[in-house]
Amino acid sequence: MSIEQAYELARTRYAQFGVDTDAAIRRALELPVSLHCWQTDDVAGFESRPGAADSGGIMATGNWPGRARNGDEARADLEQAMALVPGVLRVNLHACYAETDSFVERDRLDASAFSRWIAWAKSRRISLDFNPTFFAHPKADDGCTLAHPDPDIRAFWIRHGQACRRIAQAMAEAQGEPCRLNWWTPDGHKDLPADRWEPRRRLAASYDKIFDDPSVNPALCLDYIESKLFGIGSEEYVVGSAEFCQGYALSRDIGLCLDMGHYHPTETIHDKLSSHLLFGKRLLVHLSRPIRWDSDHVVLFGDDLKNVFLEIRRGDVWDRVAVALDFFDGSINRIGAYAIGSRAARKGALYAWLDPTDPLREYERQGKGAQRLALMEGFKTMPFSAVWDRLCEQAGVPTDPEWIADMERYENDVLVKRAAP
Repeated sequence: MSIEQAYELARTRYAQFGVDTDAAIRRALELPVSLHCWQTDDVAGFESRPGAADSGGIMATGNWPGRARNGDEARADLEQAMALVPGVLRVNLHACYAETDSFVERDRLDASAFSRWIAWAKSRRISLDFNPTFFAHPKADDGCTLAHPDPDIRAFWIRHGQACRRIAQAMAEAQGEPCRLNWWTPDGHKDLPADRWEPRRRLAASYDKIFDDPSVNPALCLDYIESKLFGIGSEEYVVGSAEFCQGYALSRDIGLCLDMGHYHPTETIHDKLSSHLLFGKRLLVHLSRPIRWDSDHVVLFGDDLKNVFLEIRRGDVWDRVAVALDFFDGSINRIGAYAIGSRAARKGALYAWLDPTDPLREYERQGKGAQRLALMEGFKTMPFSAVWDRLCEQAGVPTDPEWIADMERYENDVLVKRAAP
């Protein structure tokens, strides 16, 4: 059976429940998904200063051949990955991916260090997002940055944050739409701290100094603050906890980032969307997949992912939720990791737009709980794959699993020919 034949049958089936599959495809393709640059090189970055990329609670595992060693290779890998992913895409950069002729310290970075990225994005007609890099640096070796008790170290990281907001604004001006700037710090303690209060006061004060910059237009630089349950070296206490970040975001009227892996192992984030957006103005969702801990595994099209997108759909908050990927796996082909995770994100959006939201709500309004649950269960076995294949065909990308051949060609032609890092 051809894709078109299978799709016509699926369209008819979904239409019986009032679901317009053509509209669902169109809307799913319109959702911007931000691809993270750090999957290309296992979070190493391109600074000239030697430094371990696993410091500050960050660690990628594996040694699959072909890790990107510079910006040109990273951009080539991103282009290959984007050719396999349908829909609107953005690219998310960390500050440590600056490209400079000579070493520039992080608190001295400016937009010129990202001019190649900006030019590349413009040529590709995509937009950039940005992140300060509060790890893999001598001034973060003790796992503390914006909450550091040393005022000089703290001031260094404050200057880095201020520089990053100016860079994000320059990116926004170049691309003609806002740049999303995400804030995560590794600050915390490996074991029991004697004082949990002062580090949080210092972190809040540091953020206040960073965000109190009249030269940065908050309409161009959209700030989000991200929490974490624990990290490497901060197993017992994280300064920027979920409660801290939510409280700070609400009190300062900035965005909050919910990372799927930054909570307790059995805790999911979909229920948090409605809780926060009743009071906060916007969210950034980091799509990741924890296994036993925040291990940042490649995103899959599972229940956790589906439920996040269903909540966005049922709350009709597409314009208030930004979506970005955050995983890094050096143990498998990195292009494959991009394709699997990014395509899963797009599947999540399509799955949500195919949801029979109105009939479900009517059942609930009438108190017909069995009917509501039965319809939810029934839609799990609807012909989703036929609609997904149609979406891929319409977007001009390979269907599943045809894209594997493209990945293998790129590996043989490009990745295996790169010298070992």
